[in-house]
Amino acid sequence: MQNTTSRAARFAAAYALLRAAADVADHWVQSDYCAQAKGATDDAPVTYADEKTAQTTTVGTEGGVRACVWHCFTYTATQGVVLVGGARVLGIRLHPAAVAGALALSGLTHYAADRRVPDGLLQRLAKATGKSRFYKLADFGMNGSYCLDQAFHHGAETVAAAIASR
Repeated sequence: MQNTTSRAARFAAAYALLRAAADVADHWVQSDYCAQAKGATDDAPVTYADEKTAQTTTVGTEGGVRACVWHCFTYTATQGVVLVGGARVLGIRLHPAAVAGALALSGLTHYAADRRVPDGLLQRLAKATGKSRFYKLADFGMNGSYCLDQAFHHGAETVAAAIASR
C-alpha cells in the first residue's frame, strides 16, 4: 500500500493527535502521587499524603526519579496509543520507525521538563531567557512554571509530529 497522504496532512494529524493525547496523559492519566513526587530530591524532599488513606510518605531523589519515569512512561504510552490508533482511523499511514522516534523524543523531553528539581532544565531555560520571575509566578490564578512546562511540551510535540510525519 503506497502512502498517498501529503506530509503536511500527516504532520497536522500527528500534531493534533500528540497534543490531545498529551493533555489527557498529563492531566487525567498521571497519578496524583506522580504529579506531587516527580520533582523530589534528597535535598528537596516531598511529603506526599495519600488522599484515600491519609498516609504520608516522604519522597527523595530515588522516589522522585521513579515517579517521573512512571509518569513519562504512561504519558508516552498514551501518546502512542492515540497516535497509532488515530492515524489508523484517519487512514493515514505513518512509518513505524518515525513513530518510535517521535515518541522517544516526546517521552525523553517530557522527563527533562517534568523532573522539576531545583535549578532543573526549565528553571535554567527560564533564567537564560529572562523568564525567571514568570517561572516563579504563582499568583492571580497563574502558575508560571506550569505555563512554561506546557509551552516546552508543545514545542517538543511539534518536532515529534514532524518526525512522525516523515
